[in-house]
Amino acid sequence: MSSTNEIRQHKLIQAPPSRLWRAITDAAEFGAWFRVKLESPFVVGRETAGHITHPGWEHVRFTLRTEAIEPETRFAYRWHPYAIDMNRDYSDEPMTLVEFLLEPRDGGTLLTIVESGFDQLPPGRIDEAFRMNERGWTEQLDNIAAHVA
Repeated sequence: MSSTNEIRQHKLIQAPPSRLWRAITDAAEFGAWFRVKLESPFVVGRETAGHITHPGWEHVRFTLRTEAIEPETRFAYRWHPYAIDMNRDYSDEPMTLVEFLLEPRDGGTLLTIVESGFDQLPPGRIDEAFRMNERGWTEQLDNIAAHVA
């Protein structure tokens, strides 16, 4: 974590960039480790949606808008962080930017996940969204490492 506006986490994963890239940018593979069933592929400028598959959270709709697909280097999307209250409409809120950055390193790939833009959220949502996503990205780094192992 470098500020209260940005979560930045790294993990050296023992897989080549091409394997990690496929796990991140193929919607079916992404869903397998991220625990979400997506209904369409990632396309820059378009939304991809589905439902969370993690037990107890299946009722939560998951939506992101792909911002960038830079082969084997950077995949980025925007979403509404920790948008789990089914009685709340998050559509007018700003979205955070999530970036997956890949760098070949020591026979594997250094994966950096950066989520930024928390300071643009409504004041009542910033702290909880930041705290929950900081913990969530730690878990997701372990999930993707296990997925590509």
